[in-house]
This record gives sequence, C-alpha cells and structure tokens, in this order.
Amino acid sequence: MEERGIRFVRLWFTDVLGSLKSVAIAPAEVEGAIAEGVGFDGSAIEGFARVYESDMVAHPDPSSYQVLPWRQAGRSTARMFCDIKLPDGSPSYADPRFVLKRAMQKASDMGFTYYIHPEIEFFLLRNLLPPEPLDEGGYFDHTTLGDGTDFRRDAITMLEQMGISVEFSHHEAAPGQHEIDLRYADALTMADNVMTFRVVVREVAVSQGIHATFMPKPFSEFAGSGMHTHMSLFEGDTNAFYDASDEYNLSKTAKHFIAGLLRHAPEITAVTNQWVNSYKRLVSGSEAPQFACWGRADRSALVRIPQFTPGKTSSARIEYRAVDSAVNPYLAYAVLLNAGLKGIEEEYPLPEESENEVSRLSDRERKALGVRELPHNLDEAVRLMEESELVAETLGEHVYEYFLRNKREEFAAYRRQVTPWELERHIRVM
Repeated sequence: MEERGIRFVRLWFTDVLGSLKSVAIAPAEVEGAIAEGVGFDGSAIEGFARVYESDMVAHPDPSSYQVLPWRQAGRSTARMFCDIKLPDGSPSYADPRFVLKRAMQKASDMGFTYYIHPEIEFFLLRNLLPPEPLDEGGYFDHTTLGDGTDFRRDAITMLEQMGISVEFSHHEAAPGQHEIDLRYADALTMADNVMTFRVVVREVAVSQGIHATFMPKPFSEFAGSGMHTHMSLFEGDTNAFYDASDEYNLSKTAKHFIAGLLRHAPEITAVTNQWVNSYKRLVSGSEAPQFACWGRADRSALVRIPQFTPGKTSSARIEYRAVDSAVNPYLAYAVLLNAGLKGIEEEYPLPEESENEVSRLSDRERKALGVRELPHNLDEAVRLMEESELVAETLGEHVYEYFLRNKREEFAAYRRQVTPWELERHIRVM
C-alpha cells in the first residue's frame, strides 16, 4: 500500500439480495481490521440482523486485495472482500459469502472442487428512463469505432488490471446488449469477481457518460440479459465430469449432477432468478429456458452440454442457462452446487436428452417425456422454494426466511401496479 500510494481501503461485502456494501478505512487501520475485524450495525443491512442482535464484524480477506484502477491521481483506493462474523468470532449465517463457503465445504468433503465460468450479459444505455440502447448492433456485430467496442476494451483492461481474467467479449443479439465472459475460477473467487465486474462495468459507463444495467429484461421487444453459468467439478487435477468412453464424454458423476439440477430446478429458480423482472426473460422465442431439460444442440434447454475441446479433458463442463445477470452470485452458485451434489449423493438417473426444441412440443408431449416447467413468475417460484428442503438447508434458516419474506413483498407490490400495457389494451374497451 505504501509503494502504490494507497489512501483508502474499501471493505466490500454483500447483503442477502446481492447489493454491494462497503466501508472505507485508512491504510493504518488495515492490520487491525485483518486481526480483529471492523464492527458495524447489521440491522441496517438488508437481511442481516434484527435490531436486538445487530452487532456484526467485517473481517477482510487479504487474498482478495486489489487496487481499484479507476481511483487514481493521488487518491488511490484498494478493496478487499469481507467475511461477516458475529462478535464471538462465529460466522454470520446472514452472510451470502458464508452460504457459498458452506456449500463448497460440502463438495470438498465429497472430494470435489467447484469451478465456474460465467457469460455475463448487460445493456449499455444512452438514457435510463426511458431506456435507450447505446447502439443498434446485433449478435457478434463488428464496428470499427463503435461506442460499445470502445467500452468493452476499456472495461476488459480494467478487469485485467484487477487480476480478473477475461476469456472473450462480443456484442449480443439486442441493440445495446453486450457480453463479457470471465475465465473459469473456483466458485468463491468467481462470485467475488462477478460482484467486482458489475462495479467495473458501471464505473466505466459513468466515465463515458452512459449507463450500464444488469436488469434481466429492460425491453419488451428484445431478448433479456442472462448469465449462462458453466460448471465443473474436479477431484484434484482430474475433471470429475469427463469420461472418454461415454458417447457424450460425460462421467456418471456429471450425469447425476445434471439430473440433480433438472430435478431441483423449479425450486431453486427463485434464487437463480430473484426479481419480478427475471421472469419476463424466461419466455419462448428468446433462447432462454422455460423447461427443465438438457441437450447439446438445443439452446432453449436449461442445461446444455458444450462441445469439449479434443484432448483437453479439463474443458468438460455443463452450462446452466437460467441464471440472469442480476443474481446474487453467492446464493445462486450455492443452490446450483447443492442441487447437483444431491443428484450425485442420491444417484438420480439422467432423463433422455431433448433433441428437439422442447418449447415446440405440446403439454402432453412434454409430460410424456417427464419434462417439468420452470416457474412462470416470482410468485410461483417463491411458492416452490417454500416447500424446498434443499434450498432451506443451503441458505440456512436466517437467509431462507428473509429471502422468502422479501420476495413475497416484492411480488405483492408488483401485483398492485397498473401497467401501461393494461391501460393501452383495456382503457377504451372496458
């Protein structure tokens, strides 16, 4: 810190809904913060604590230390992610980072390390309200001097300055929509990286006089923003998902893991798609999944098996396509992991691959194939989550109860709204 002239260190953590929180300390306080933590009022943070049990302590994780590249010119700032604990030193069950750590420990006890590689989509806007796309580009479009191209270059440069490796980037299908894919890392590192990614993207946007949003579906007429999540389990240096003798190159472990995801998908969707707006994306015609099925070529499938690189067994993985870009990554990665581990523990059988677009089948045909539908809205998702032992065990009682309560309130407020669509459709005919 002395060598780089650091003036402030920001301690980052997230609330239950995935909003980033921070407190700034001086470099002279960092040693004490690492040793003893920094106390704060947990009752003021969404979902952390009730007033009478409010004292909490943020313990910085030194391994997450990075300099913020947009804070320079004599006021350089660094950041560290924090683990939230109670005054007695025990973990706070309200800390989303601890929820993911607990799930990863379960995987570790079974001999697995959990890796993630996300494809993060977002919109760049000239105006927020009403939203106006920054450009008129389409999927993989290339422009010599496009605003979006310049933006992605600057954002990627900043991410890599913070030690976050980017695999590739491109323009997505909708006007103003872009995608940046992060190189795989263990799930906790990647959850931290996703939170950092959102900050970087917004900071670069502000510096260029535009806006960035991770809202799942800001435009009715365009596809929404997902965060397709590639996952794999490793046993030491060996990819537990790979089997050269299988026609799909999938091991029994991978097949059971996929079966776990498919069986538990409806009940974990409230976590992987946590906003009212999330369900405007999970509709037909936008390559977003509606049904709990798997396949290789069907990009409307919930779980897709990407092509493996020949001779590179480490590339064997599965892709879960429901997650959107506005998710709390700590909670989402935890429920995805535990759903897959449940499939391994119970040896769930893998259903037949969906070779055709399941959305084109009739309800009777889907029922005959045993294909379940994802929730249509947040209310349905919450009701399924309420009945889920797996989600309750994964999140822990405190996060589980707060999350349900908050989402019930969100949907109740949504139901009370009269939308422009309703007025345009009904005001003259009723």
